[in-house]
Amino acid sequence: MSLREQITEVLGTQILFANAEKDKLTKKRWQEILRCKEEFLKNPSADPSDYPCMDKDVAASWMRSRKMGVNPHKVVTIPNEDQLTKLREQHQQLIEITSEQVKPCKEQMVACGYMFYLFDKSGMILCHEGVWADDKVGECGSRIGILADEESEGTTAHGLCFHLKRPVQLIGPENYCVPLQNRIASAAPIMGEDGEVKAAIVVLSPPLVEDLEDDKINHLYMHTLGLISSLATSIETKIKLVNHTECLEKSLEDATKLNEELKKAKDNMASAHESLTASFAFIDEGMIAVDNKGKIRQINNEAMRIFRAHPEEIGNRNLNEFLSAESSIMHRANKGESFTVDECVKVGTNKARPYRISVRPILNQYTKKLDVVILKLISCEKLNNAQSNRSGRSATYQIEDILGESVAIKSTIAQASRFAASPENILLIGESGTGKELFAHSIHNIYRPNGPFMAVNCAALPRELVGSELFGYEGGSFTGAERCGKPGKIELADGGTLFLDEIGDMPLEHQAILLRSLQDKRVMRIGGNRYKEVDFRLVAATNKDLQQMVEEKTFREDLYYRISVLGIFIPPLRERGKDISLLSRLFIRNYCQRMGWQEPQLSPEAEKVINQYKWPGNVRQLQNAIHHAINTANDNVIEPSNLPGYVLDDTTSPSSTGLPRFAGAGDHNLCIKTIEKEAIEAALLRANNCIPTAAEIVGLSRSTLYRKLKDYNISVN
Repeated sequence: MSLREQITEVLGTQILFANAEKDKLTKKRWQEILRCKEEFLKNPSADPSDYPCMDKDVAASWMRSRKMGVNPHKVVTIPNEDQLTKLREQHQQLIEITSEQVKPCKEQMVACGYMFYLFDKSGMILCHEGVWADDKVGECGSRIGILADEESEGTTAHGLCFHLKRPVQLIGPENYCVPLQNRIASAAPIMGEDGEVKAAIVVLSPPLVEDLEDDKINHLYMHTLGLISSLATSIETKIKLVNHTECLEKSLEDATKLNEELKKAKDNMASAHESLTASFAFIDEGMIAVDNKGKIRQINNEAMRIFRAHPEEIGNRNLNEFLSAESSIMHRANKGESFTVDECVKVGTNKARPYRISVRPILNQYTKKLDVVILKLISCEKLNNAQSNRSGRSATYQIEDILGESVAIKSTIAQASRFAASPENILLIGESGTGKELFAHSIHNIYRPNGPFMAVNCAALPRELVGSELFGYEGGSFTGAERCGKPGKIELADGGTLFLDEIGDMPLEHQAILLRSLQDKRVMRIGGNRYKEVDFRLVAATNKDLQQMVEEKTFREDLYYRISVLGIFIPPLRERGKDISLLSRLFIRNYCQRMGWQEPQLSPEAEKVINQYKWPGNVRQLQNAIHHAINTANDNVIEPSNLPGYVLDDTTSPSSTGLPRFAGAGDHNLCIKTIEKEAIEAALLRANNCIPTAAEIVGLSRSTLYRKLKDYNISVN
């Protein structure tokens, strides 16, 4: 059987070319386009769109090519070797996957004179298969790195493919360059997950001889576009599988099976349909191909499982049978629109489940009517599981990152290390700024370093959002809820650690639900009707007296005893003695390294002041004070005058005023705006009035800093 007959048999013209009879390719049509091309090149005023035989998109591209002065007879130049190396590195994954997908049908097609090309979105050749037999072009016509965009090569199949974002086929003289005028070029876009064209794959027919019969020309014309479209779909699918392996273990398993199956299929995957079928069969998501009426033409096992359908009956079913009456999928697809939508799919008698459906229509190039629609179905439950895998953030700090030489902190570190080896819940107690989150990270990395670390600040969440953040919700549970629902932090912490900071600020109504989750080790989403088993270790933190809150009935007694099985008191900075000097020098070094500045010395006088101050804001307050001192220091030495005013003024109690006072401020009752203004002025002084540097110092964006300069009437020279 010839290659052309194999392609015809495998692709199935009833799927991809339902309207092919209207667009038959004959010698007569070929000659009409050729005459139009010759007239167009000879006559500068000729408009190819006036010819009935010309496609409007091709005609428009001809006009652009002529306007840009493209020479249709020119021969390409050999690219620079350094550029080739960079090009290969930039597109390594795309090149490897394309070569792998083309491999099963490459041997037969190249032997028959076909050529495969892969172009990046700029029109540059990334790889190719096959050999040019045209002396006018020679070997350089296939060289990797050649730029073949519309500006340099004129009208090409891949150029129009990029422009129109759909498969394109050009016959002989429709190609602008003369060396391509006896070949059929078929191109299909390789789309990214953002819906933009990332590359294009092209198959170039062998040179057509003068005496080739009409029916043979038409067979060649009809099926190469289907071949290349299927290959593009297969490449997109493989790229998505590779990119999602980190998040979806199931996808990793399926991608491995797909790779193994593709290698075994070397002898029997000589056509596009088999490649598409193999891709469908081994994709974890449901894949369906339907015609323009919605009749199912091709479906994989996962989609049949979703629809609860049998293989022998599925060919007689319509997609609309499985969608709601309000579904607009086919209506939008008939407009040629690619989109993704969340809809309920019927999965049995009187049952429906939410799925995310990605829709990609394939239109006939000339009639612009819908030929086939490819749909991908992913259950919303699976998306939530994927989100669970992605959302688990890592705990970044280790126990070794907690620095200090004092007896107080060393004993606390030893206690935390000992408690971390236990599965019991831990309560971290300490003033604000003592490093409770640092200890939580360290405990997690000792006990469950490979599990997720989910942190929730109970004081930072609005009261009405605490429940959905902790426990998650099912789709449609409340106004504004995502249709597929969302897992909560407890669910996402499965296998790891849940860190509840400022737990004393948790509303009473949610404390009861948290207690039940801790007791039963399971959680139910808001709006749900089933529990999910969870295995997590709770680490809670507070700067409040929870025992007093229990007595005042503002914190549940049973929850208090549940979370405080093991308690760790983190000492305030004022009780850590020599650690104050140690941490001060550490903050100086880290800040100056980050800013690229020379480290200033801490004068003995300044060090004495720092050690005498009580630091009610603890380590965080010390760090901020050191940053202030660095930005105001002169002669590369930090003196007492460079420290914030509240450190210098022993008569002012920071705990009573609630606000720090900066150096140079005479009023003890400073407002936030005064502090902010002084901080900005200090940053500008340190940065020599360089706005970007000053913005980084105070932690503001440039636009915000400019606005505050105007608000505070600060002039910058």
